[in-house]
Amino acid sequence: MTIQNLTALARRRALAALFALATGGASGVVAQQPAPATPPVVIEIATEQPTAPVTEAPCGDPMSSPFAGAFLERSKLTGNWFGLRDTLADHGITWNISSTNFYQGVASGGADTGFRYGGRADYLLNVDGEKAGLWKGLFVTLHGETLFGQSANSLTGALLPTSLAQTLPVTDPNGGITVLSGVKVTQALSENFITYFGKLNTADDFNQPFTGGARGVNGFMNAGMVLPPVLARTIPYSTFGGGFAVLKDKQPIFTLGVFDTNNTPTVSGFDTFFNNGASVNAQVNIPTNFLGMPGHQSVGGVYSSAQYTSLNGLPYFVLQRLRGEVVGKPKVSGSWATYYLFDQTLWADDENPKRSWGMFGSAGISDGDANPIKWSGSIGLGGASPFCNRPLDSFGVGYFYIGMSNSLTSLAPRLLRLGDEQGVELFYNIGVTPWCHITPDLQIINPIRERVDTSVNFGIRAKIDF
Repeated sequence: MTIQNLTALARRRALAALFALATGGASGVVAQQPAPATPPVVIEIATEQPTAPVTEAPCGDPMSSPFAGAFLERSKLTGNWFGLRDTLADHGITWNISSTNFYQGVASGGADTGFRYGGRADYLLNVDGEKAGLWKGLFVTLHGETLFGQSANSLTGALLPTSLAQTLPVTDPNGGITVLSGVKVTQALSENFITYFGKLNTADDFNQPFTGGARGVNGFMNAGMVLPPVLARTIPYSTFGGGFAVLKDKQPIFTLGVFDTNNTPTVSGFDTFFNNGASVNAQVNIPTNFLGMPGHQSVGGVYSSAQYTSLNGLPYFVLQRLRGEVVGKPKVSGSWATYYLFDQTLWADDENPKRSWGMFGSAGISDGDANPIKWSGSIGLGGASPFCNRPLDSFGVGYFYIGMSNSLTSLAPRLLRLGDEQGVELFYNIGVTPWCHITPDLQIINPIRERVDTSVNFGIRAKIDF
């Protein structure tokens, strides 16, 4: 080949590279919502992976880092750590660190009015065993949490917290607490079968599409909107357990889990290891395609052999005021609950199907004896913003209702009159940058305490991904 031919070839390649940069070198970051293909309850191998798109770098360089980019465009505030994040990812290790701050209160009604400030930090470490030099199919996930400040949950007079993220891992942090709530080991035995075990953070594994997840830091904040409350009796927040999942097209269609009934987020849990029975949870997930849009229909049940009273061992509820005013009852052996979940995509971005919004809902019923909630239900609409000029935003509006059991309402009918609880929630998550999201939130709650007026609750949440 002559020098003239080489020069012409180089010129053509340079023009092709410039054309590629001009037409496809910048793509938007998707909103922080679950993809429509995500099942309602999943056994996740890893959580909170980088959300920034991988784009072609100029001059024929290798694919750019998902952590790189300009300060206001990168996926994480602290960027690539001078290349360390990429090096760790190449060896199977990813860090996801976030801080979420809340300023929330009761504007009118409720047990008391006022606003409070608090927050939490989450530290998630994900290890890909094959990339780390161990073996194929191995994944390890650790979840550390810090809770600080005060919440407005006790001001509403409600049983369900208006900010679930400020109730977990403990209802009252007494100024601040840091725990390791999850150490999960997952082993894929084939493309269609995985097993898992460890100290499990069960909220991490419950992720119903269009709600923003069960931790309450991305979407809905009220516990009644992000999980079926009937499950709070039999499935602890942080506990030992294990199970398996059968997959089809990378989605779990059947899951089975066995959990220690002791909730032990602040201690190791070895000294109480399965000393109060076990909970068994099974669920069937059926992917759907109504109107050409993805969705899921799920049915599940859980049975526990533990001994309970109506108010002990309930980390998802606000119980400080109730425990001091009711008379306890003898322990009850065993508890069960069944539930139904659905989600249905109604709109998806043609250019990026992960940007979508749709409907979701849940319904559940329990024994109503050991469980203070006899039945519960929720329905809502949420997901990514449909406005094309707001690709980082998400929204949600929903309604929940919980029917209280006679075992709770009959404890002190004259001293503390209790009834059913219901509420609505509306939020809009504003993506200021890919690593900074600010969420105004409005909730109107008719609480469990009948002598407490309906509360109007305003809040604002700010989350930063480091």
